[in-house]
Amino acid sequence: MVLTYLLLTILALGAIWLKASIRVINQYERGVVFRFGRVQPAIRGPGIALLVPIADRLQKVSMQIITMPVPAQDGITRDNVTVRVDAVVYFRVIDPRRVAVDVQDYVSAIGQVAQTSLRSIIGKSELDDLLSNREGLNQGLELMIDSPAQDWGVHIDRVEIKDVVLPESMKRSMSRQAEAERERRSRVITADGELQASAKLARAAETMAEHPAALQLRLLQTVVEVASEKNSTLVLPFPVELLRFLERATPRDADQPAGDAVHTPEPAPSTSNGRPAPFTPHIIDVDDAEHAAPVGGRPVQ
Repeated sequence: MVLTYLLLTILALGAIWLKASIRVINQYERGVVFRFGRVQPAIRGPGIALLVPIADRLQKVSMQIITMPVPAQDGITRDNVTVRVDAVVYFRVIDPRRVAVDVQDYVSAIGQVAQTSLRSIIGKSELDDLLSNREGLNQGLELMIDSPAQDWGVHIDRVEIKDVVLPESMKRSMSRQAEAERERRSRVITADGELQASAKLARAAETMAEHPAALQLRLLQTVVEVASEKNSTLVLPFPVELLRFLERATPRDADQPAGDAVHTPEPAPSTSNGRPAPFTPHIIDVDDAEHAAPVGGRPVQ
């Protein structure tokens, strides 16, 4: 009976000893052993770790990448604009021994450094940099956080600025500025197009002046383009240059006598009731133009 109690006691003590001396470390963790308060140089890897009961104490440190959102920080940029910026930090442990010994709570420490660094980067930057140069600001913020974190055995993998909140008045000012910039670009493009069109038209006018037949061909082309639209009305302009071309192409009649009669129509005088009087053409000989009587009260020129 005593032997049975003794065996049960030994088994109980063995179970307690195994429970106190055996630890299981996961794949993503590392173990730091403290023996009587002193840290051991060997870092325990994943698997079963044997400890000395009562003397050793194991502290597990996660080696996974930790994602920590940085609370939104209010700040004033270098060009005196009030903004609200938040970010996110990705970091991981690279030295479990220093994390366990040198810093009490490395996650909280990284969070405080990230907040102060974010406020500092807001004060050093302008509003345009916060809106357009995010990549450069992210790199600068990463360097500011990683500098003290390396002394704690932590590496900053990445820092990203998530959002920049602007006041409503600033949003309206920026929208007006963008609208004015678009209007300026449209006016410049329109003026440039008119300049190029005027240069092309000047060259075309020079070509038509050298070759008068080109104007007639252009006129016929315009008629064809208008006629293809199946319009019921066709307005055909008759250029003066075409008349001059036909006048130069038509030979003059050299046998025409100098004393032929010239028909000189006079404008119809108005009657008392405001209606024009009936028009009667007068035939005046060119040789007797100087002795002709006035027609309608006017001398014949």
